[in-house]
Amino acid sequence: MDKDKHVQLHLPSAEADEVLAAHPAAVRPTRGATSVGVRVPLEDMNGQQLNHWVRRAWLSRAPKRLAAQVAAADAATAGGVGDLPKSIGRPATSALLNAGITSLDQVAERTEAELLAMHGVGPKAVRLLGETLGSTGRRLRD
Repeated sequence: MDKDKHVQLHLPSAEADEVLAAHPAAVRPTRGATSVGVRVPLEDMNGQQLNHWVRRAWLSRAPKRLAAQVAAADAATAGGVGDLPKSIGRPATSALLNAGITSLDQVAERTEAELLAMHGVGPKAVRLLGETLGSTGRRLRD
């Protein structure tokens, strides 16, 4: 965000076109002859829109490994990642995958507080993970 309360998003051309179509006050700034995304007054976007476009801008410029990890987490289904239990649900499964956690062995390396700090992992998911670990003679790190 600049001092004039405009958000500049470095988006691919097609996505910048979407923002421009939805926000008449938006402009396409350039450096020389090259478009560098889109600039939008902050007051023209609600929080959900801003979150969406900031995330899209990040994904367009993120290292490929990180962008692939986020895409995999977005597509994750409960019970479809490693040996993580289906009972924890999709939000917790996605949160764990976003953190690079794909197995119960990796879960066991974390503390309850570390798991709860992940957006999408709540007390129920932590309890279910703890029970699943306990059934195999393992537990969360202290």
